[in-house]
Amino acid sequence: MVSTKCLVLRGSVLFTLGVFFSLVLNLLQVQRQVTIFPPEVLASLFSSAWWVAPSCGTAAAVIGLLYPCLDKYLGEDICTKGEWSSVMRCVAVFVGINHASAKIDFANNIQLSVSLAAMSIGLWWLFDRSRSGFGLGVGIAVLATFVTQLLVYNDVYRYTEPDFLFVRSWLPCVFFSGGVTMGNIGRQLAAYDADADRKKAKVD
Repeated sequence: MVSTKCLVLRGSVLFTLGVFFSLVLNLLQVQRQVTIFPPEVLASLFSSAWWVAPSCGTAAAVIGLLYPCLDKYLGEDICTKGEWSSVMRCVAVFVGINHASAKIDFANNIQLSVSLAAMSIGLWWLFDRSRSGFGLGVGIAVLATFVTQLLVYNDVYRYTEPDFLFVRSWLPCVFFSGGVTMGNIGRQLAAYDADADRKKAKVD
């Protein structure tokens, strides 16, 4: 049984990572003018709206805690998901996908979207390959894209050259890969807690 202390600590780590990634990746998007915030809502570091970082941090914590729970429900062994080196490679690929969405120039958005979709599926295949990972990734992509469309529709911010209901068509790919990445981090943290509990039980 996972203690409340472990869950809070794990959630705090995930929240911090989510905030960090959101600041760095959103800075990249804003610099390339992929996303544009109205001047009146810019109120924090890295030229981002103040609510972006805590929202992404909260989402990262929820996703990272949810993945191990779903693994357990489906009978998948979270202790065999990989090591920290694999998690770090997954993070690097995720950052690369975001970098590609902002900096690589394609002939049109369809080519970019197809390329990012292939990269996102490749990320899942290389570092996850689980039913829970794919299912949650798709669910996160759909839900996050819908929320983003609502925000853009209400003029909270906007995308340059939108081609899919107020947003960019490649956005679900970024959300999918982000969900898989945070899920793998959450799994590794859960595996670390499980190992610590087993060692403690042996000592007792």
